[in-house]
Amino acid sequence: MSTALFVRHRAKPGCREDVRRIWEKHVKPRVVANPAHLAYYFCFDEADADVVSVFQLYSNREAMTAFLAGEWYPAYLAEISTVVAEPPQVLPASVVWEK
Repeated sequence: MSTALFVRHRAKPGCREDVRRIWEKHVKPRVVANPAHLAYYFCFDEADADVVSVFQLYSNREAMTAFLAGEWYPAYLAEISTVVAEPPQVLPASVVWEK
């Protein structure tokens, strides 16, 4: 069964575009190349100009674990930490129903 992952980043004031730039550099190309990503949404919160919300749908939990264990991931976390106000909220979820 597929596995979902919700991620919420709170950028430092005025740094949301920096979060996007770093995400585009490190994450986007790997998502595009990853067949285990069934869906991926990178979203700007409409109610808070400093929040980025991400929804990911993986083919299974193992695919999610493998993606997050990539050799590139620590460099992404190090760079993103310079523009976020706090660590991201990362919420894995078991899909109960999907269309």
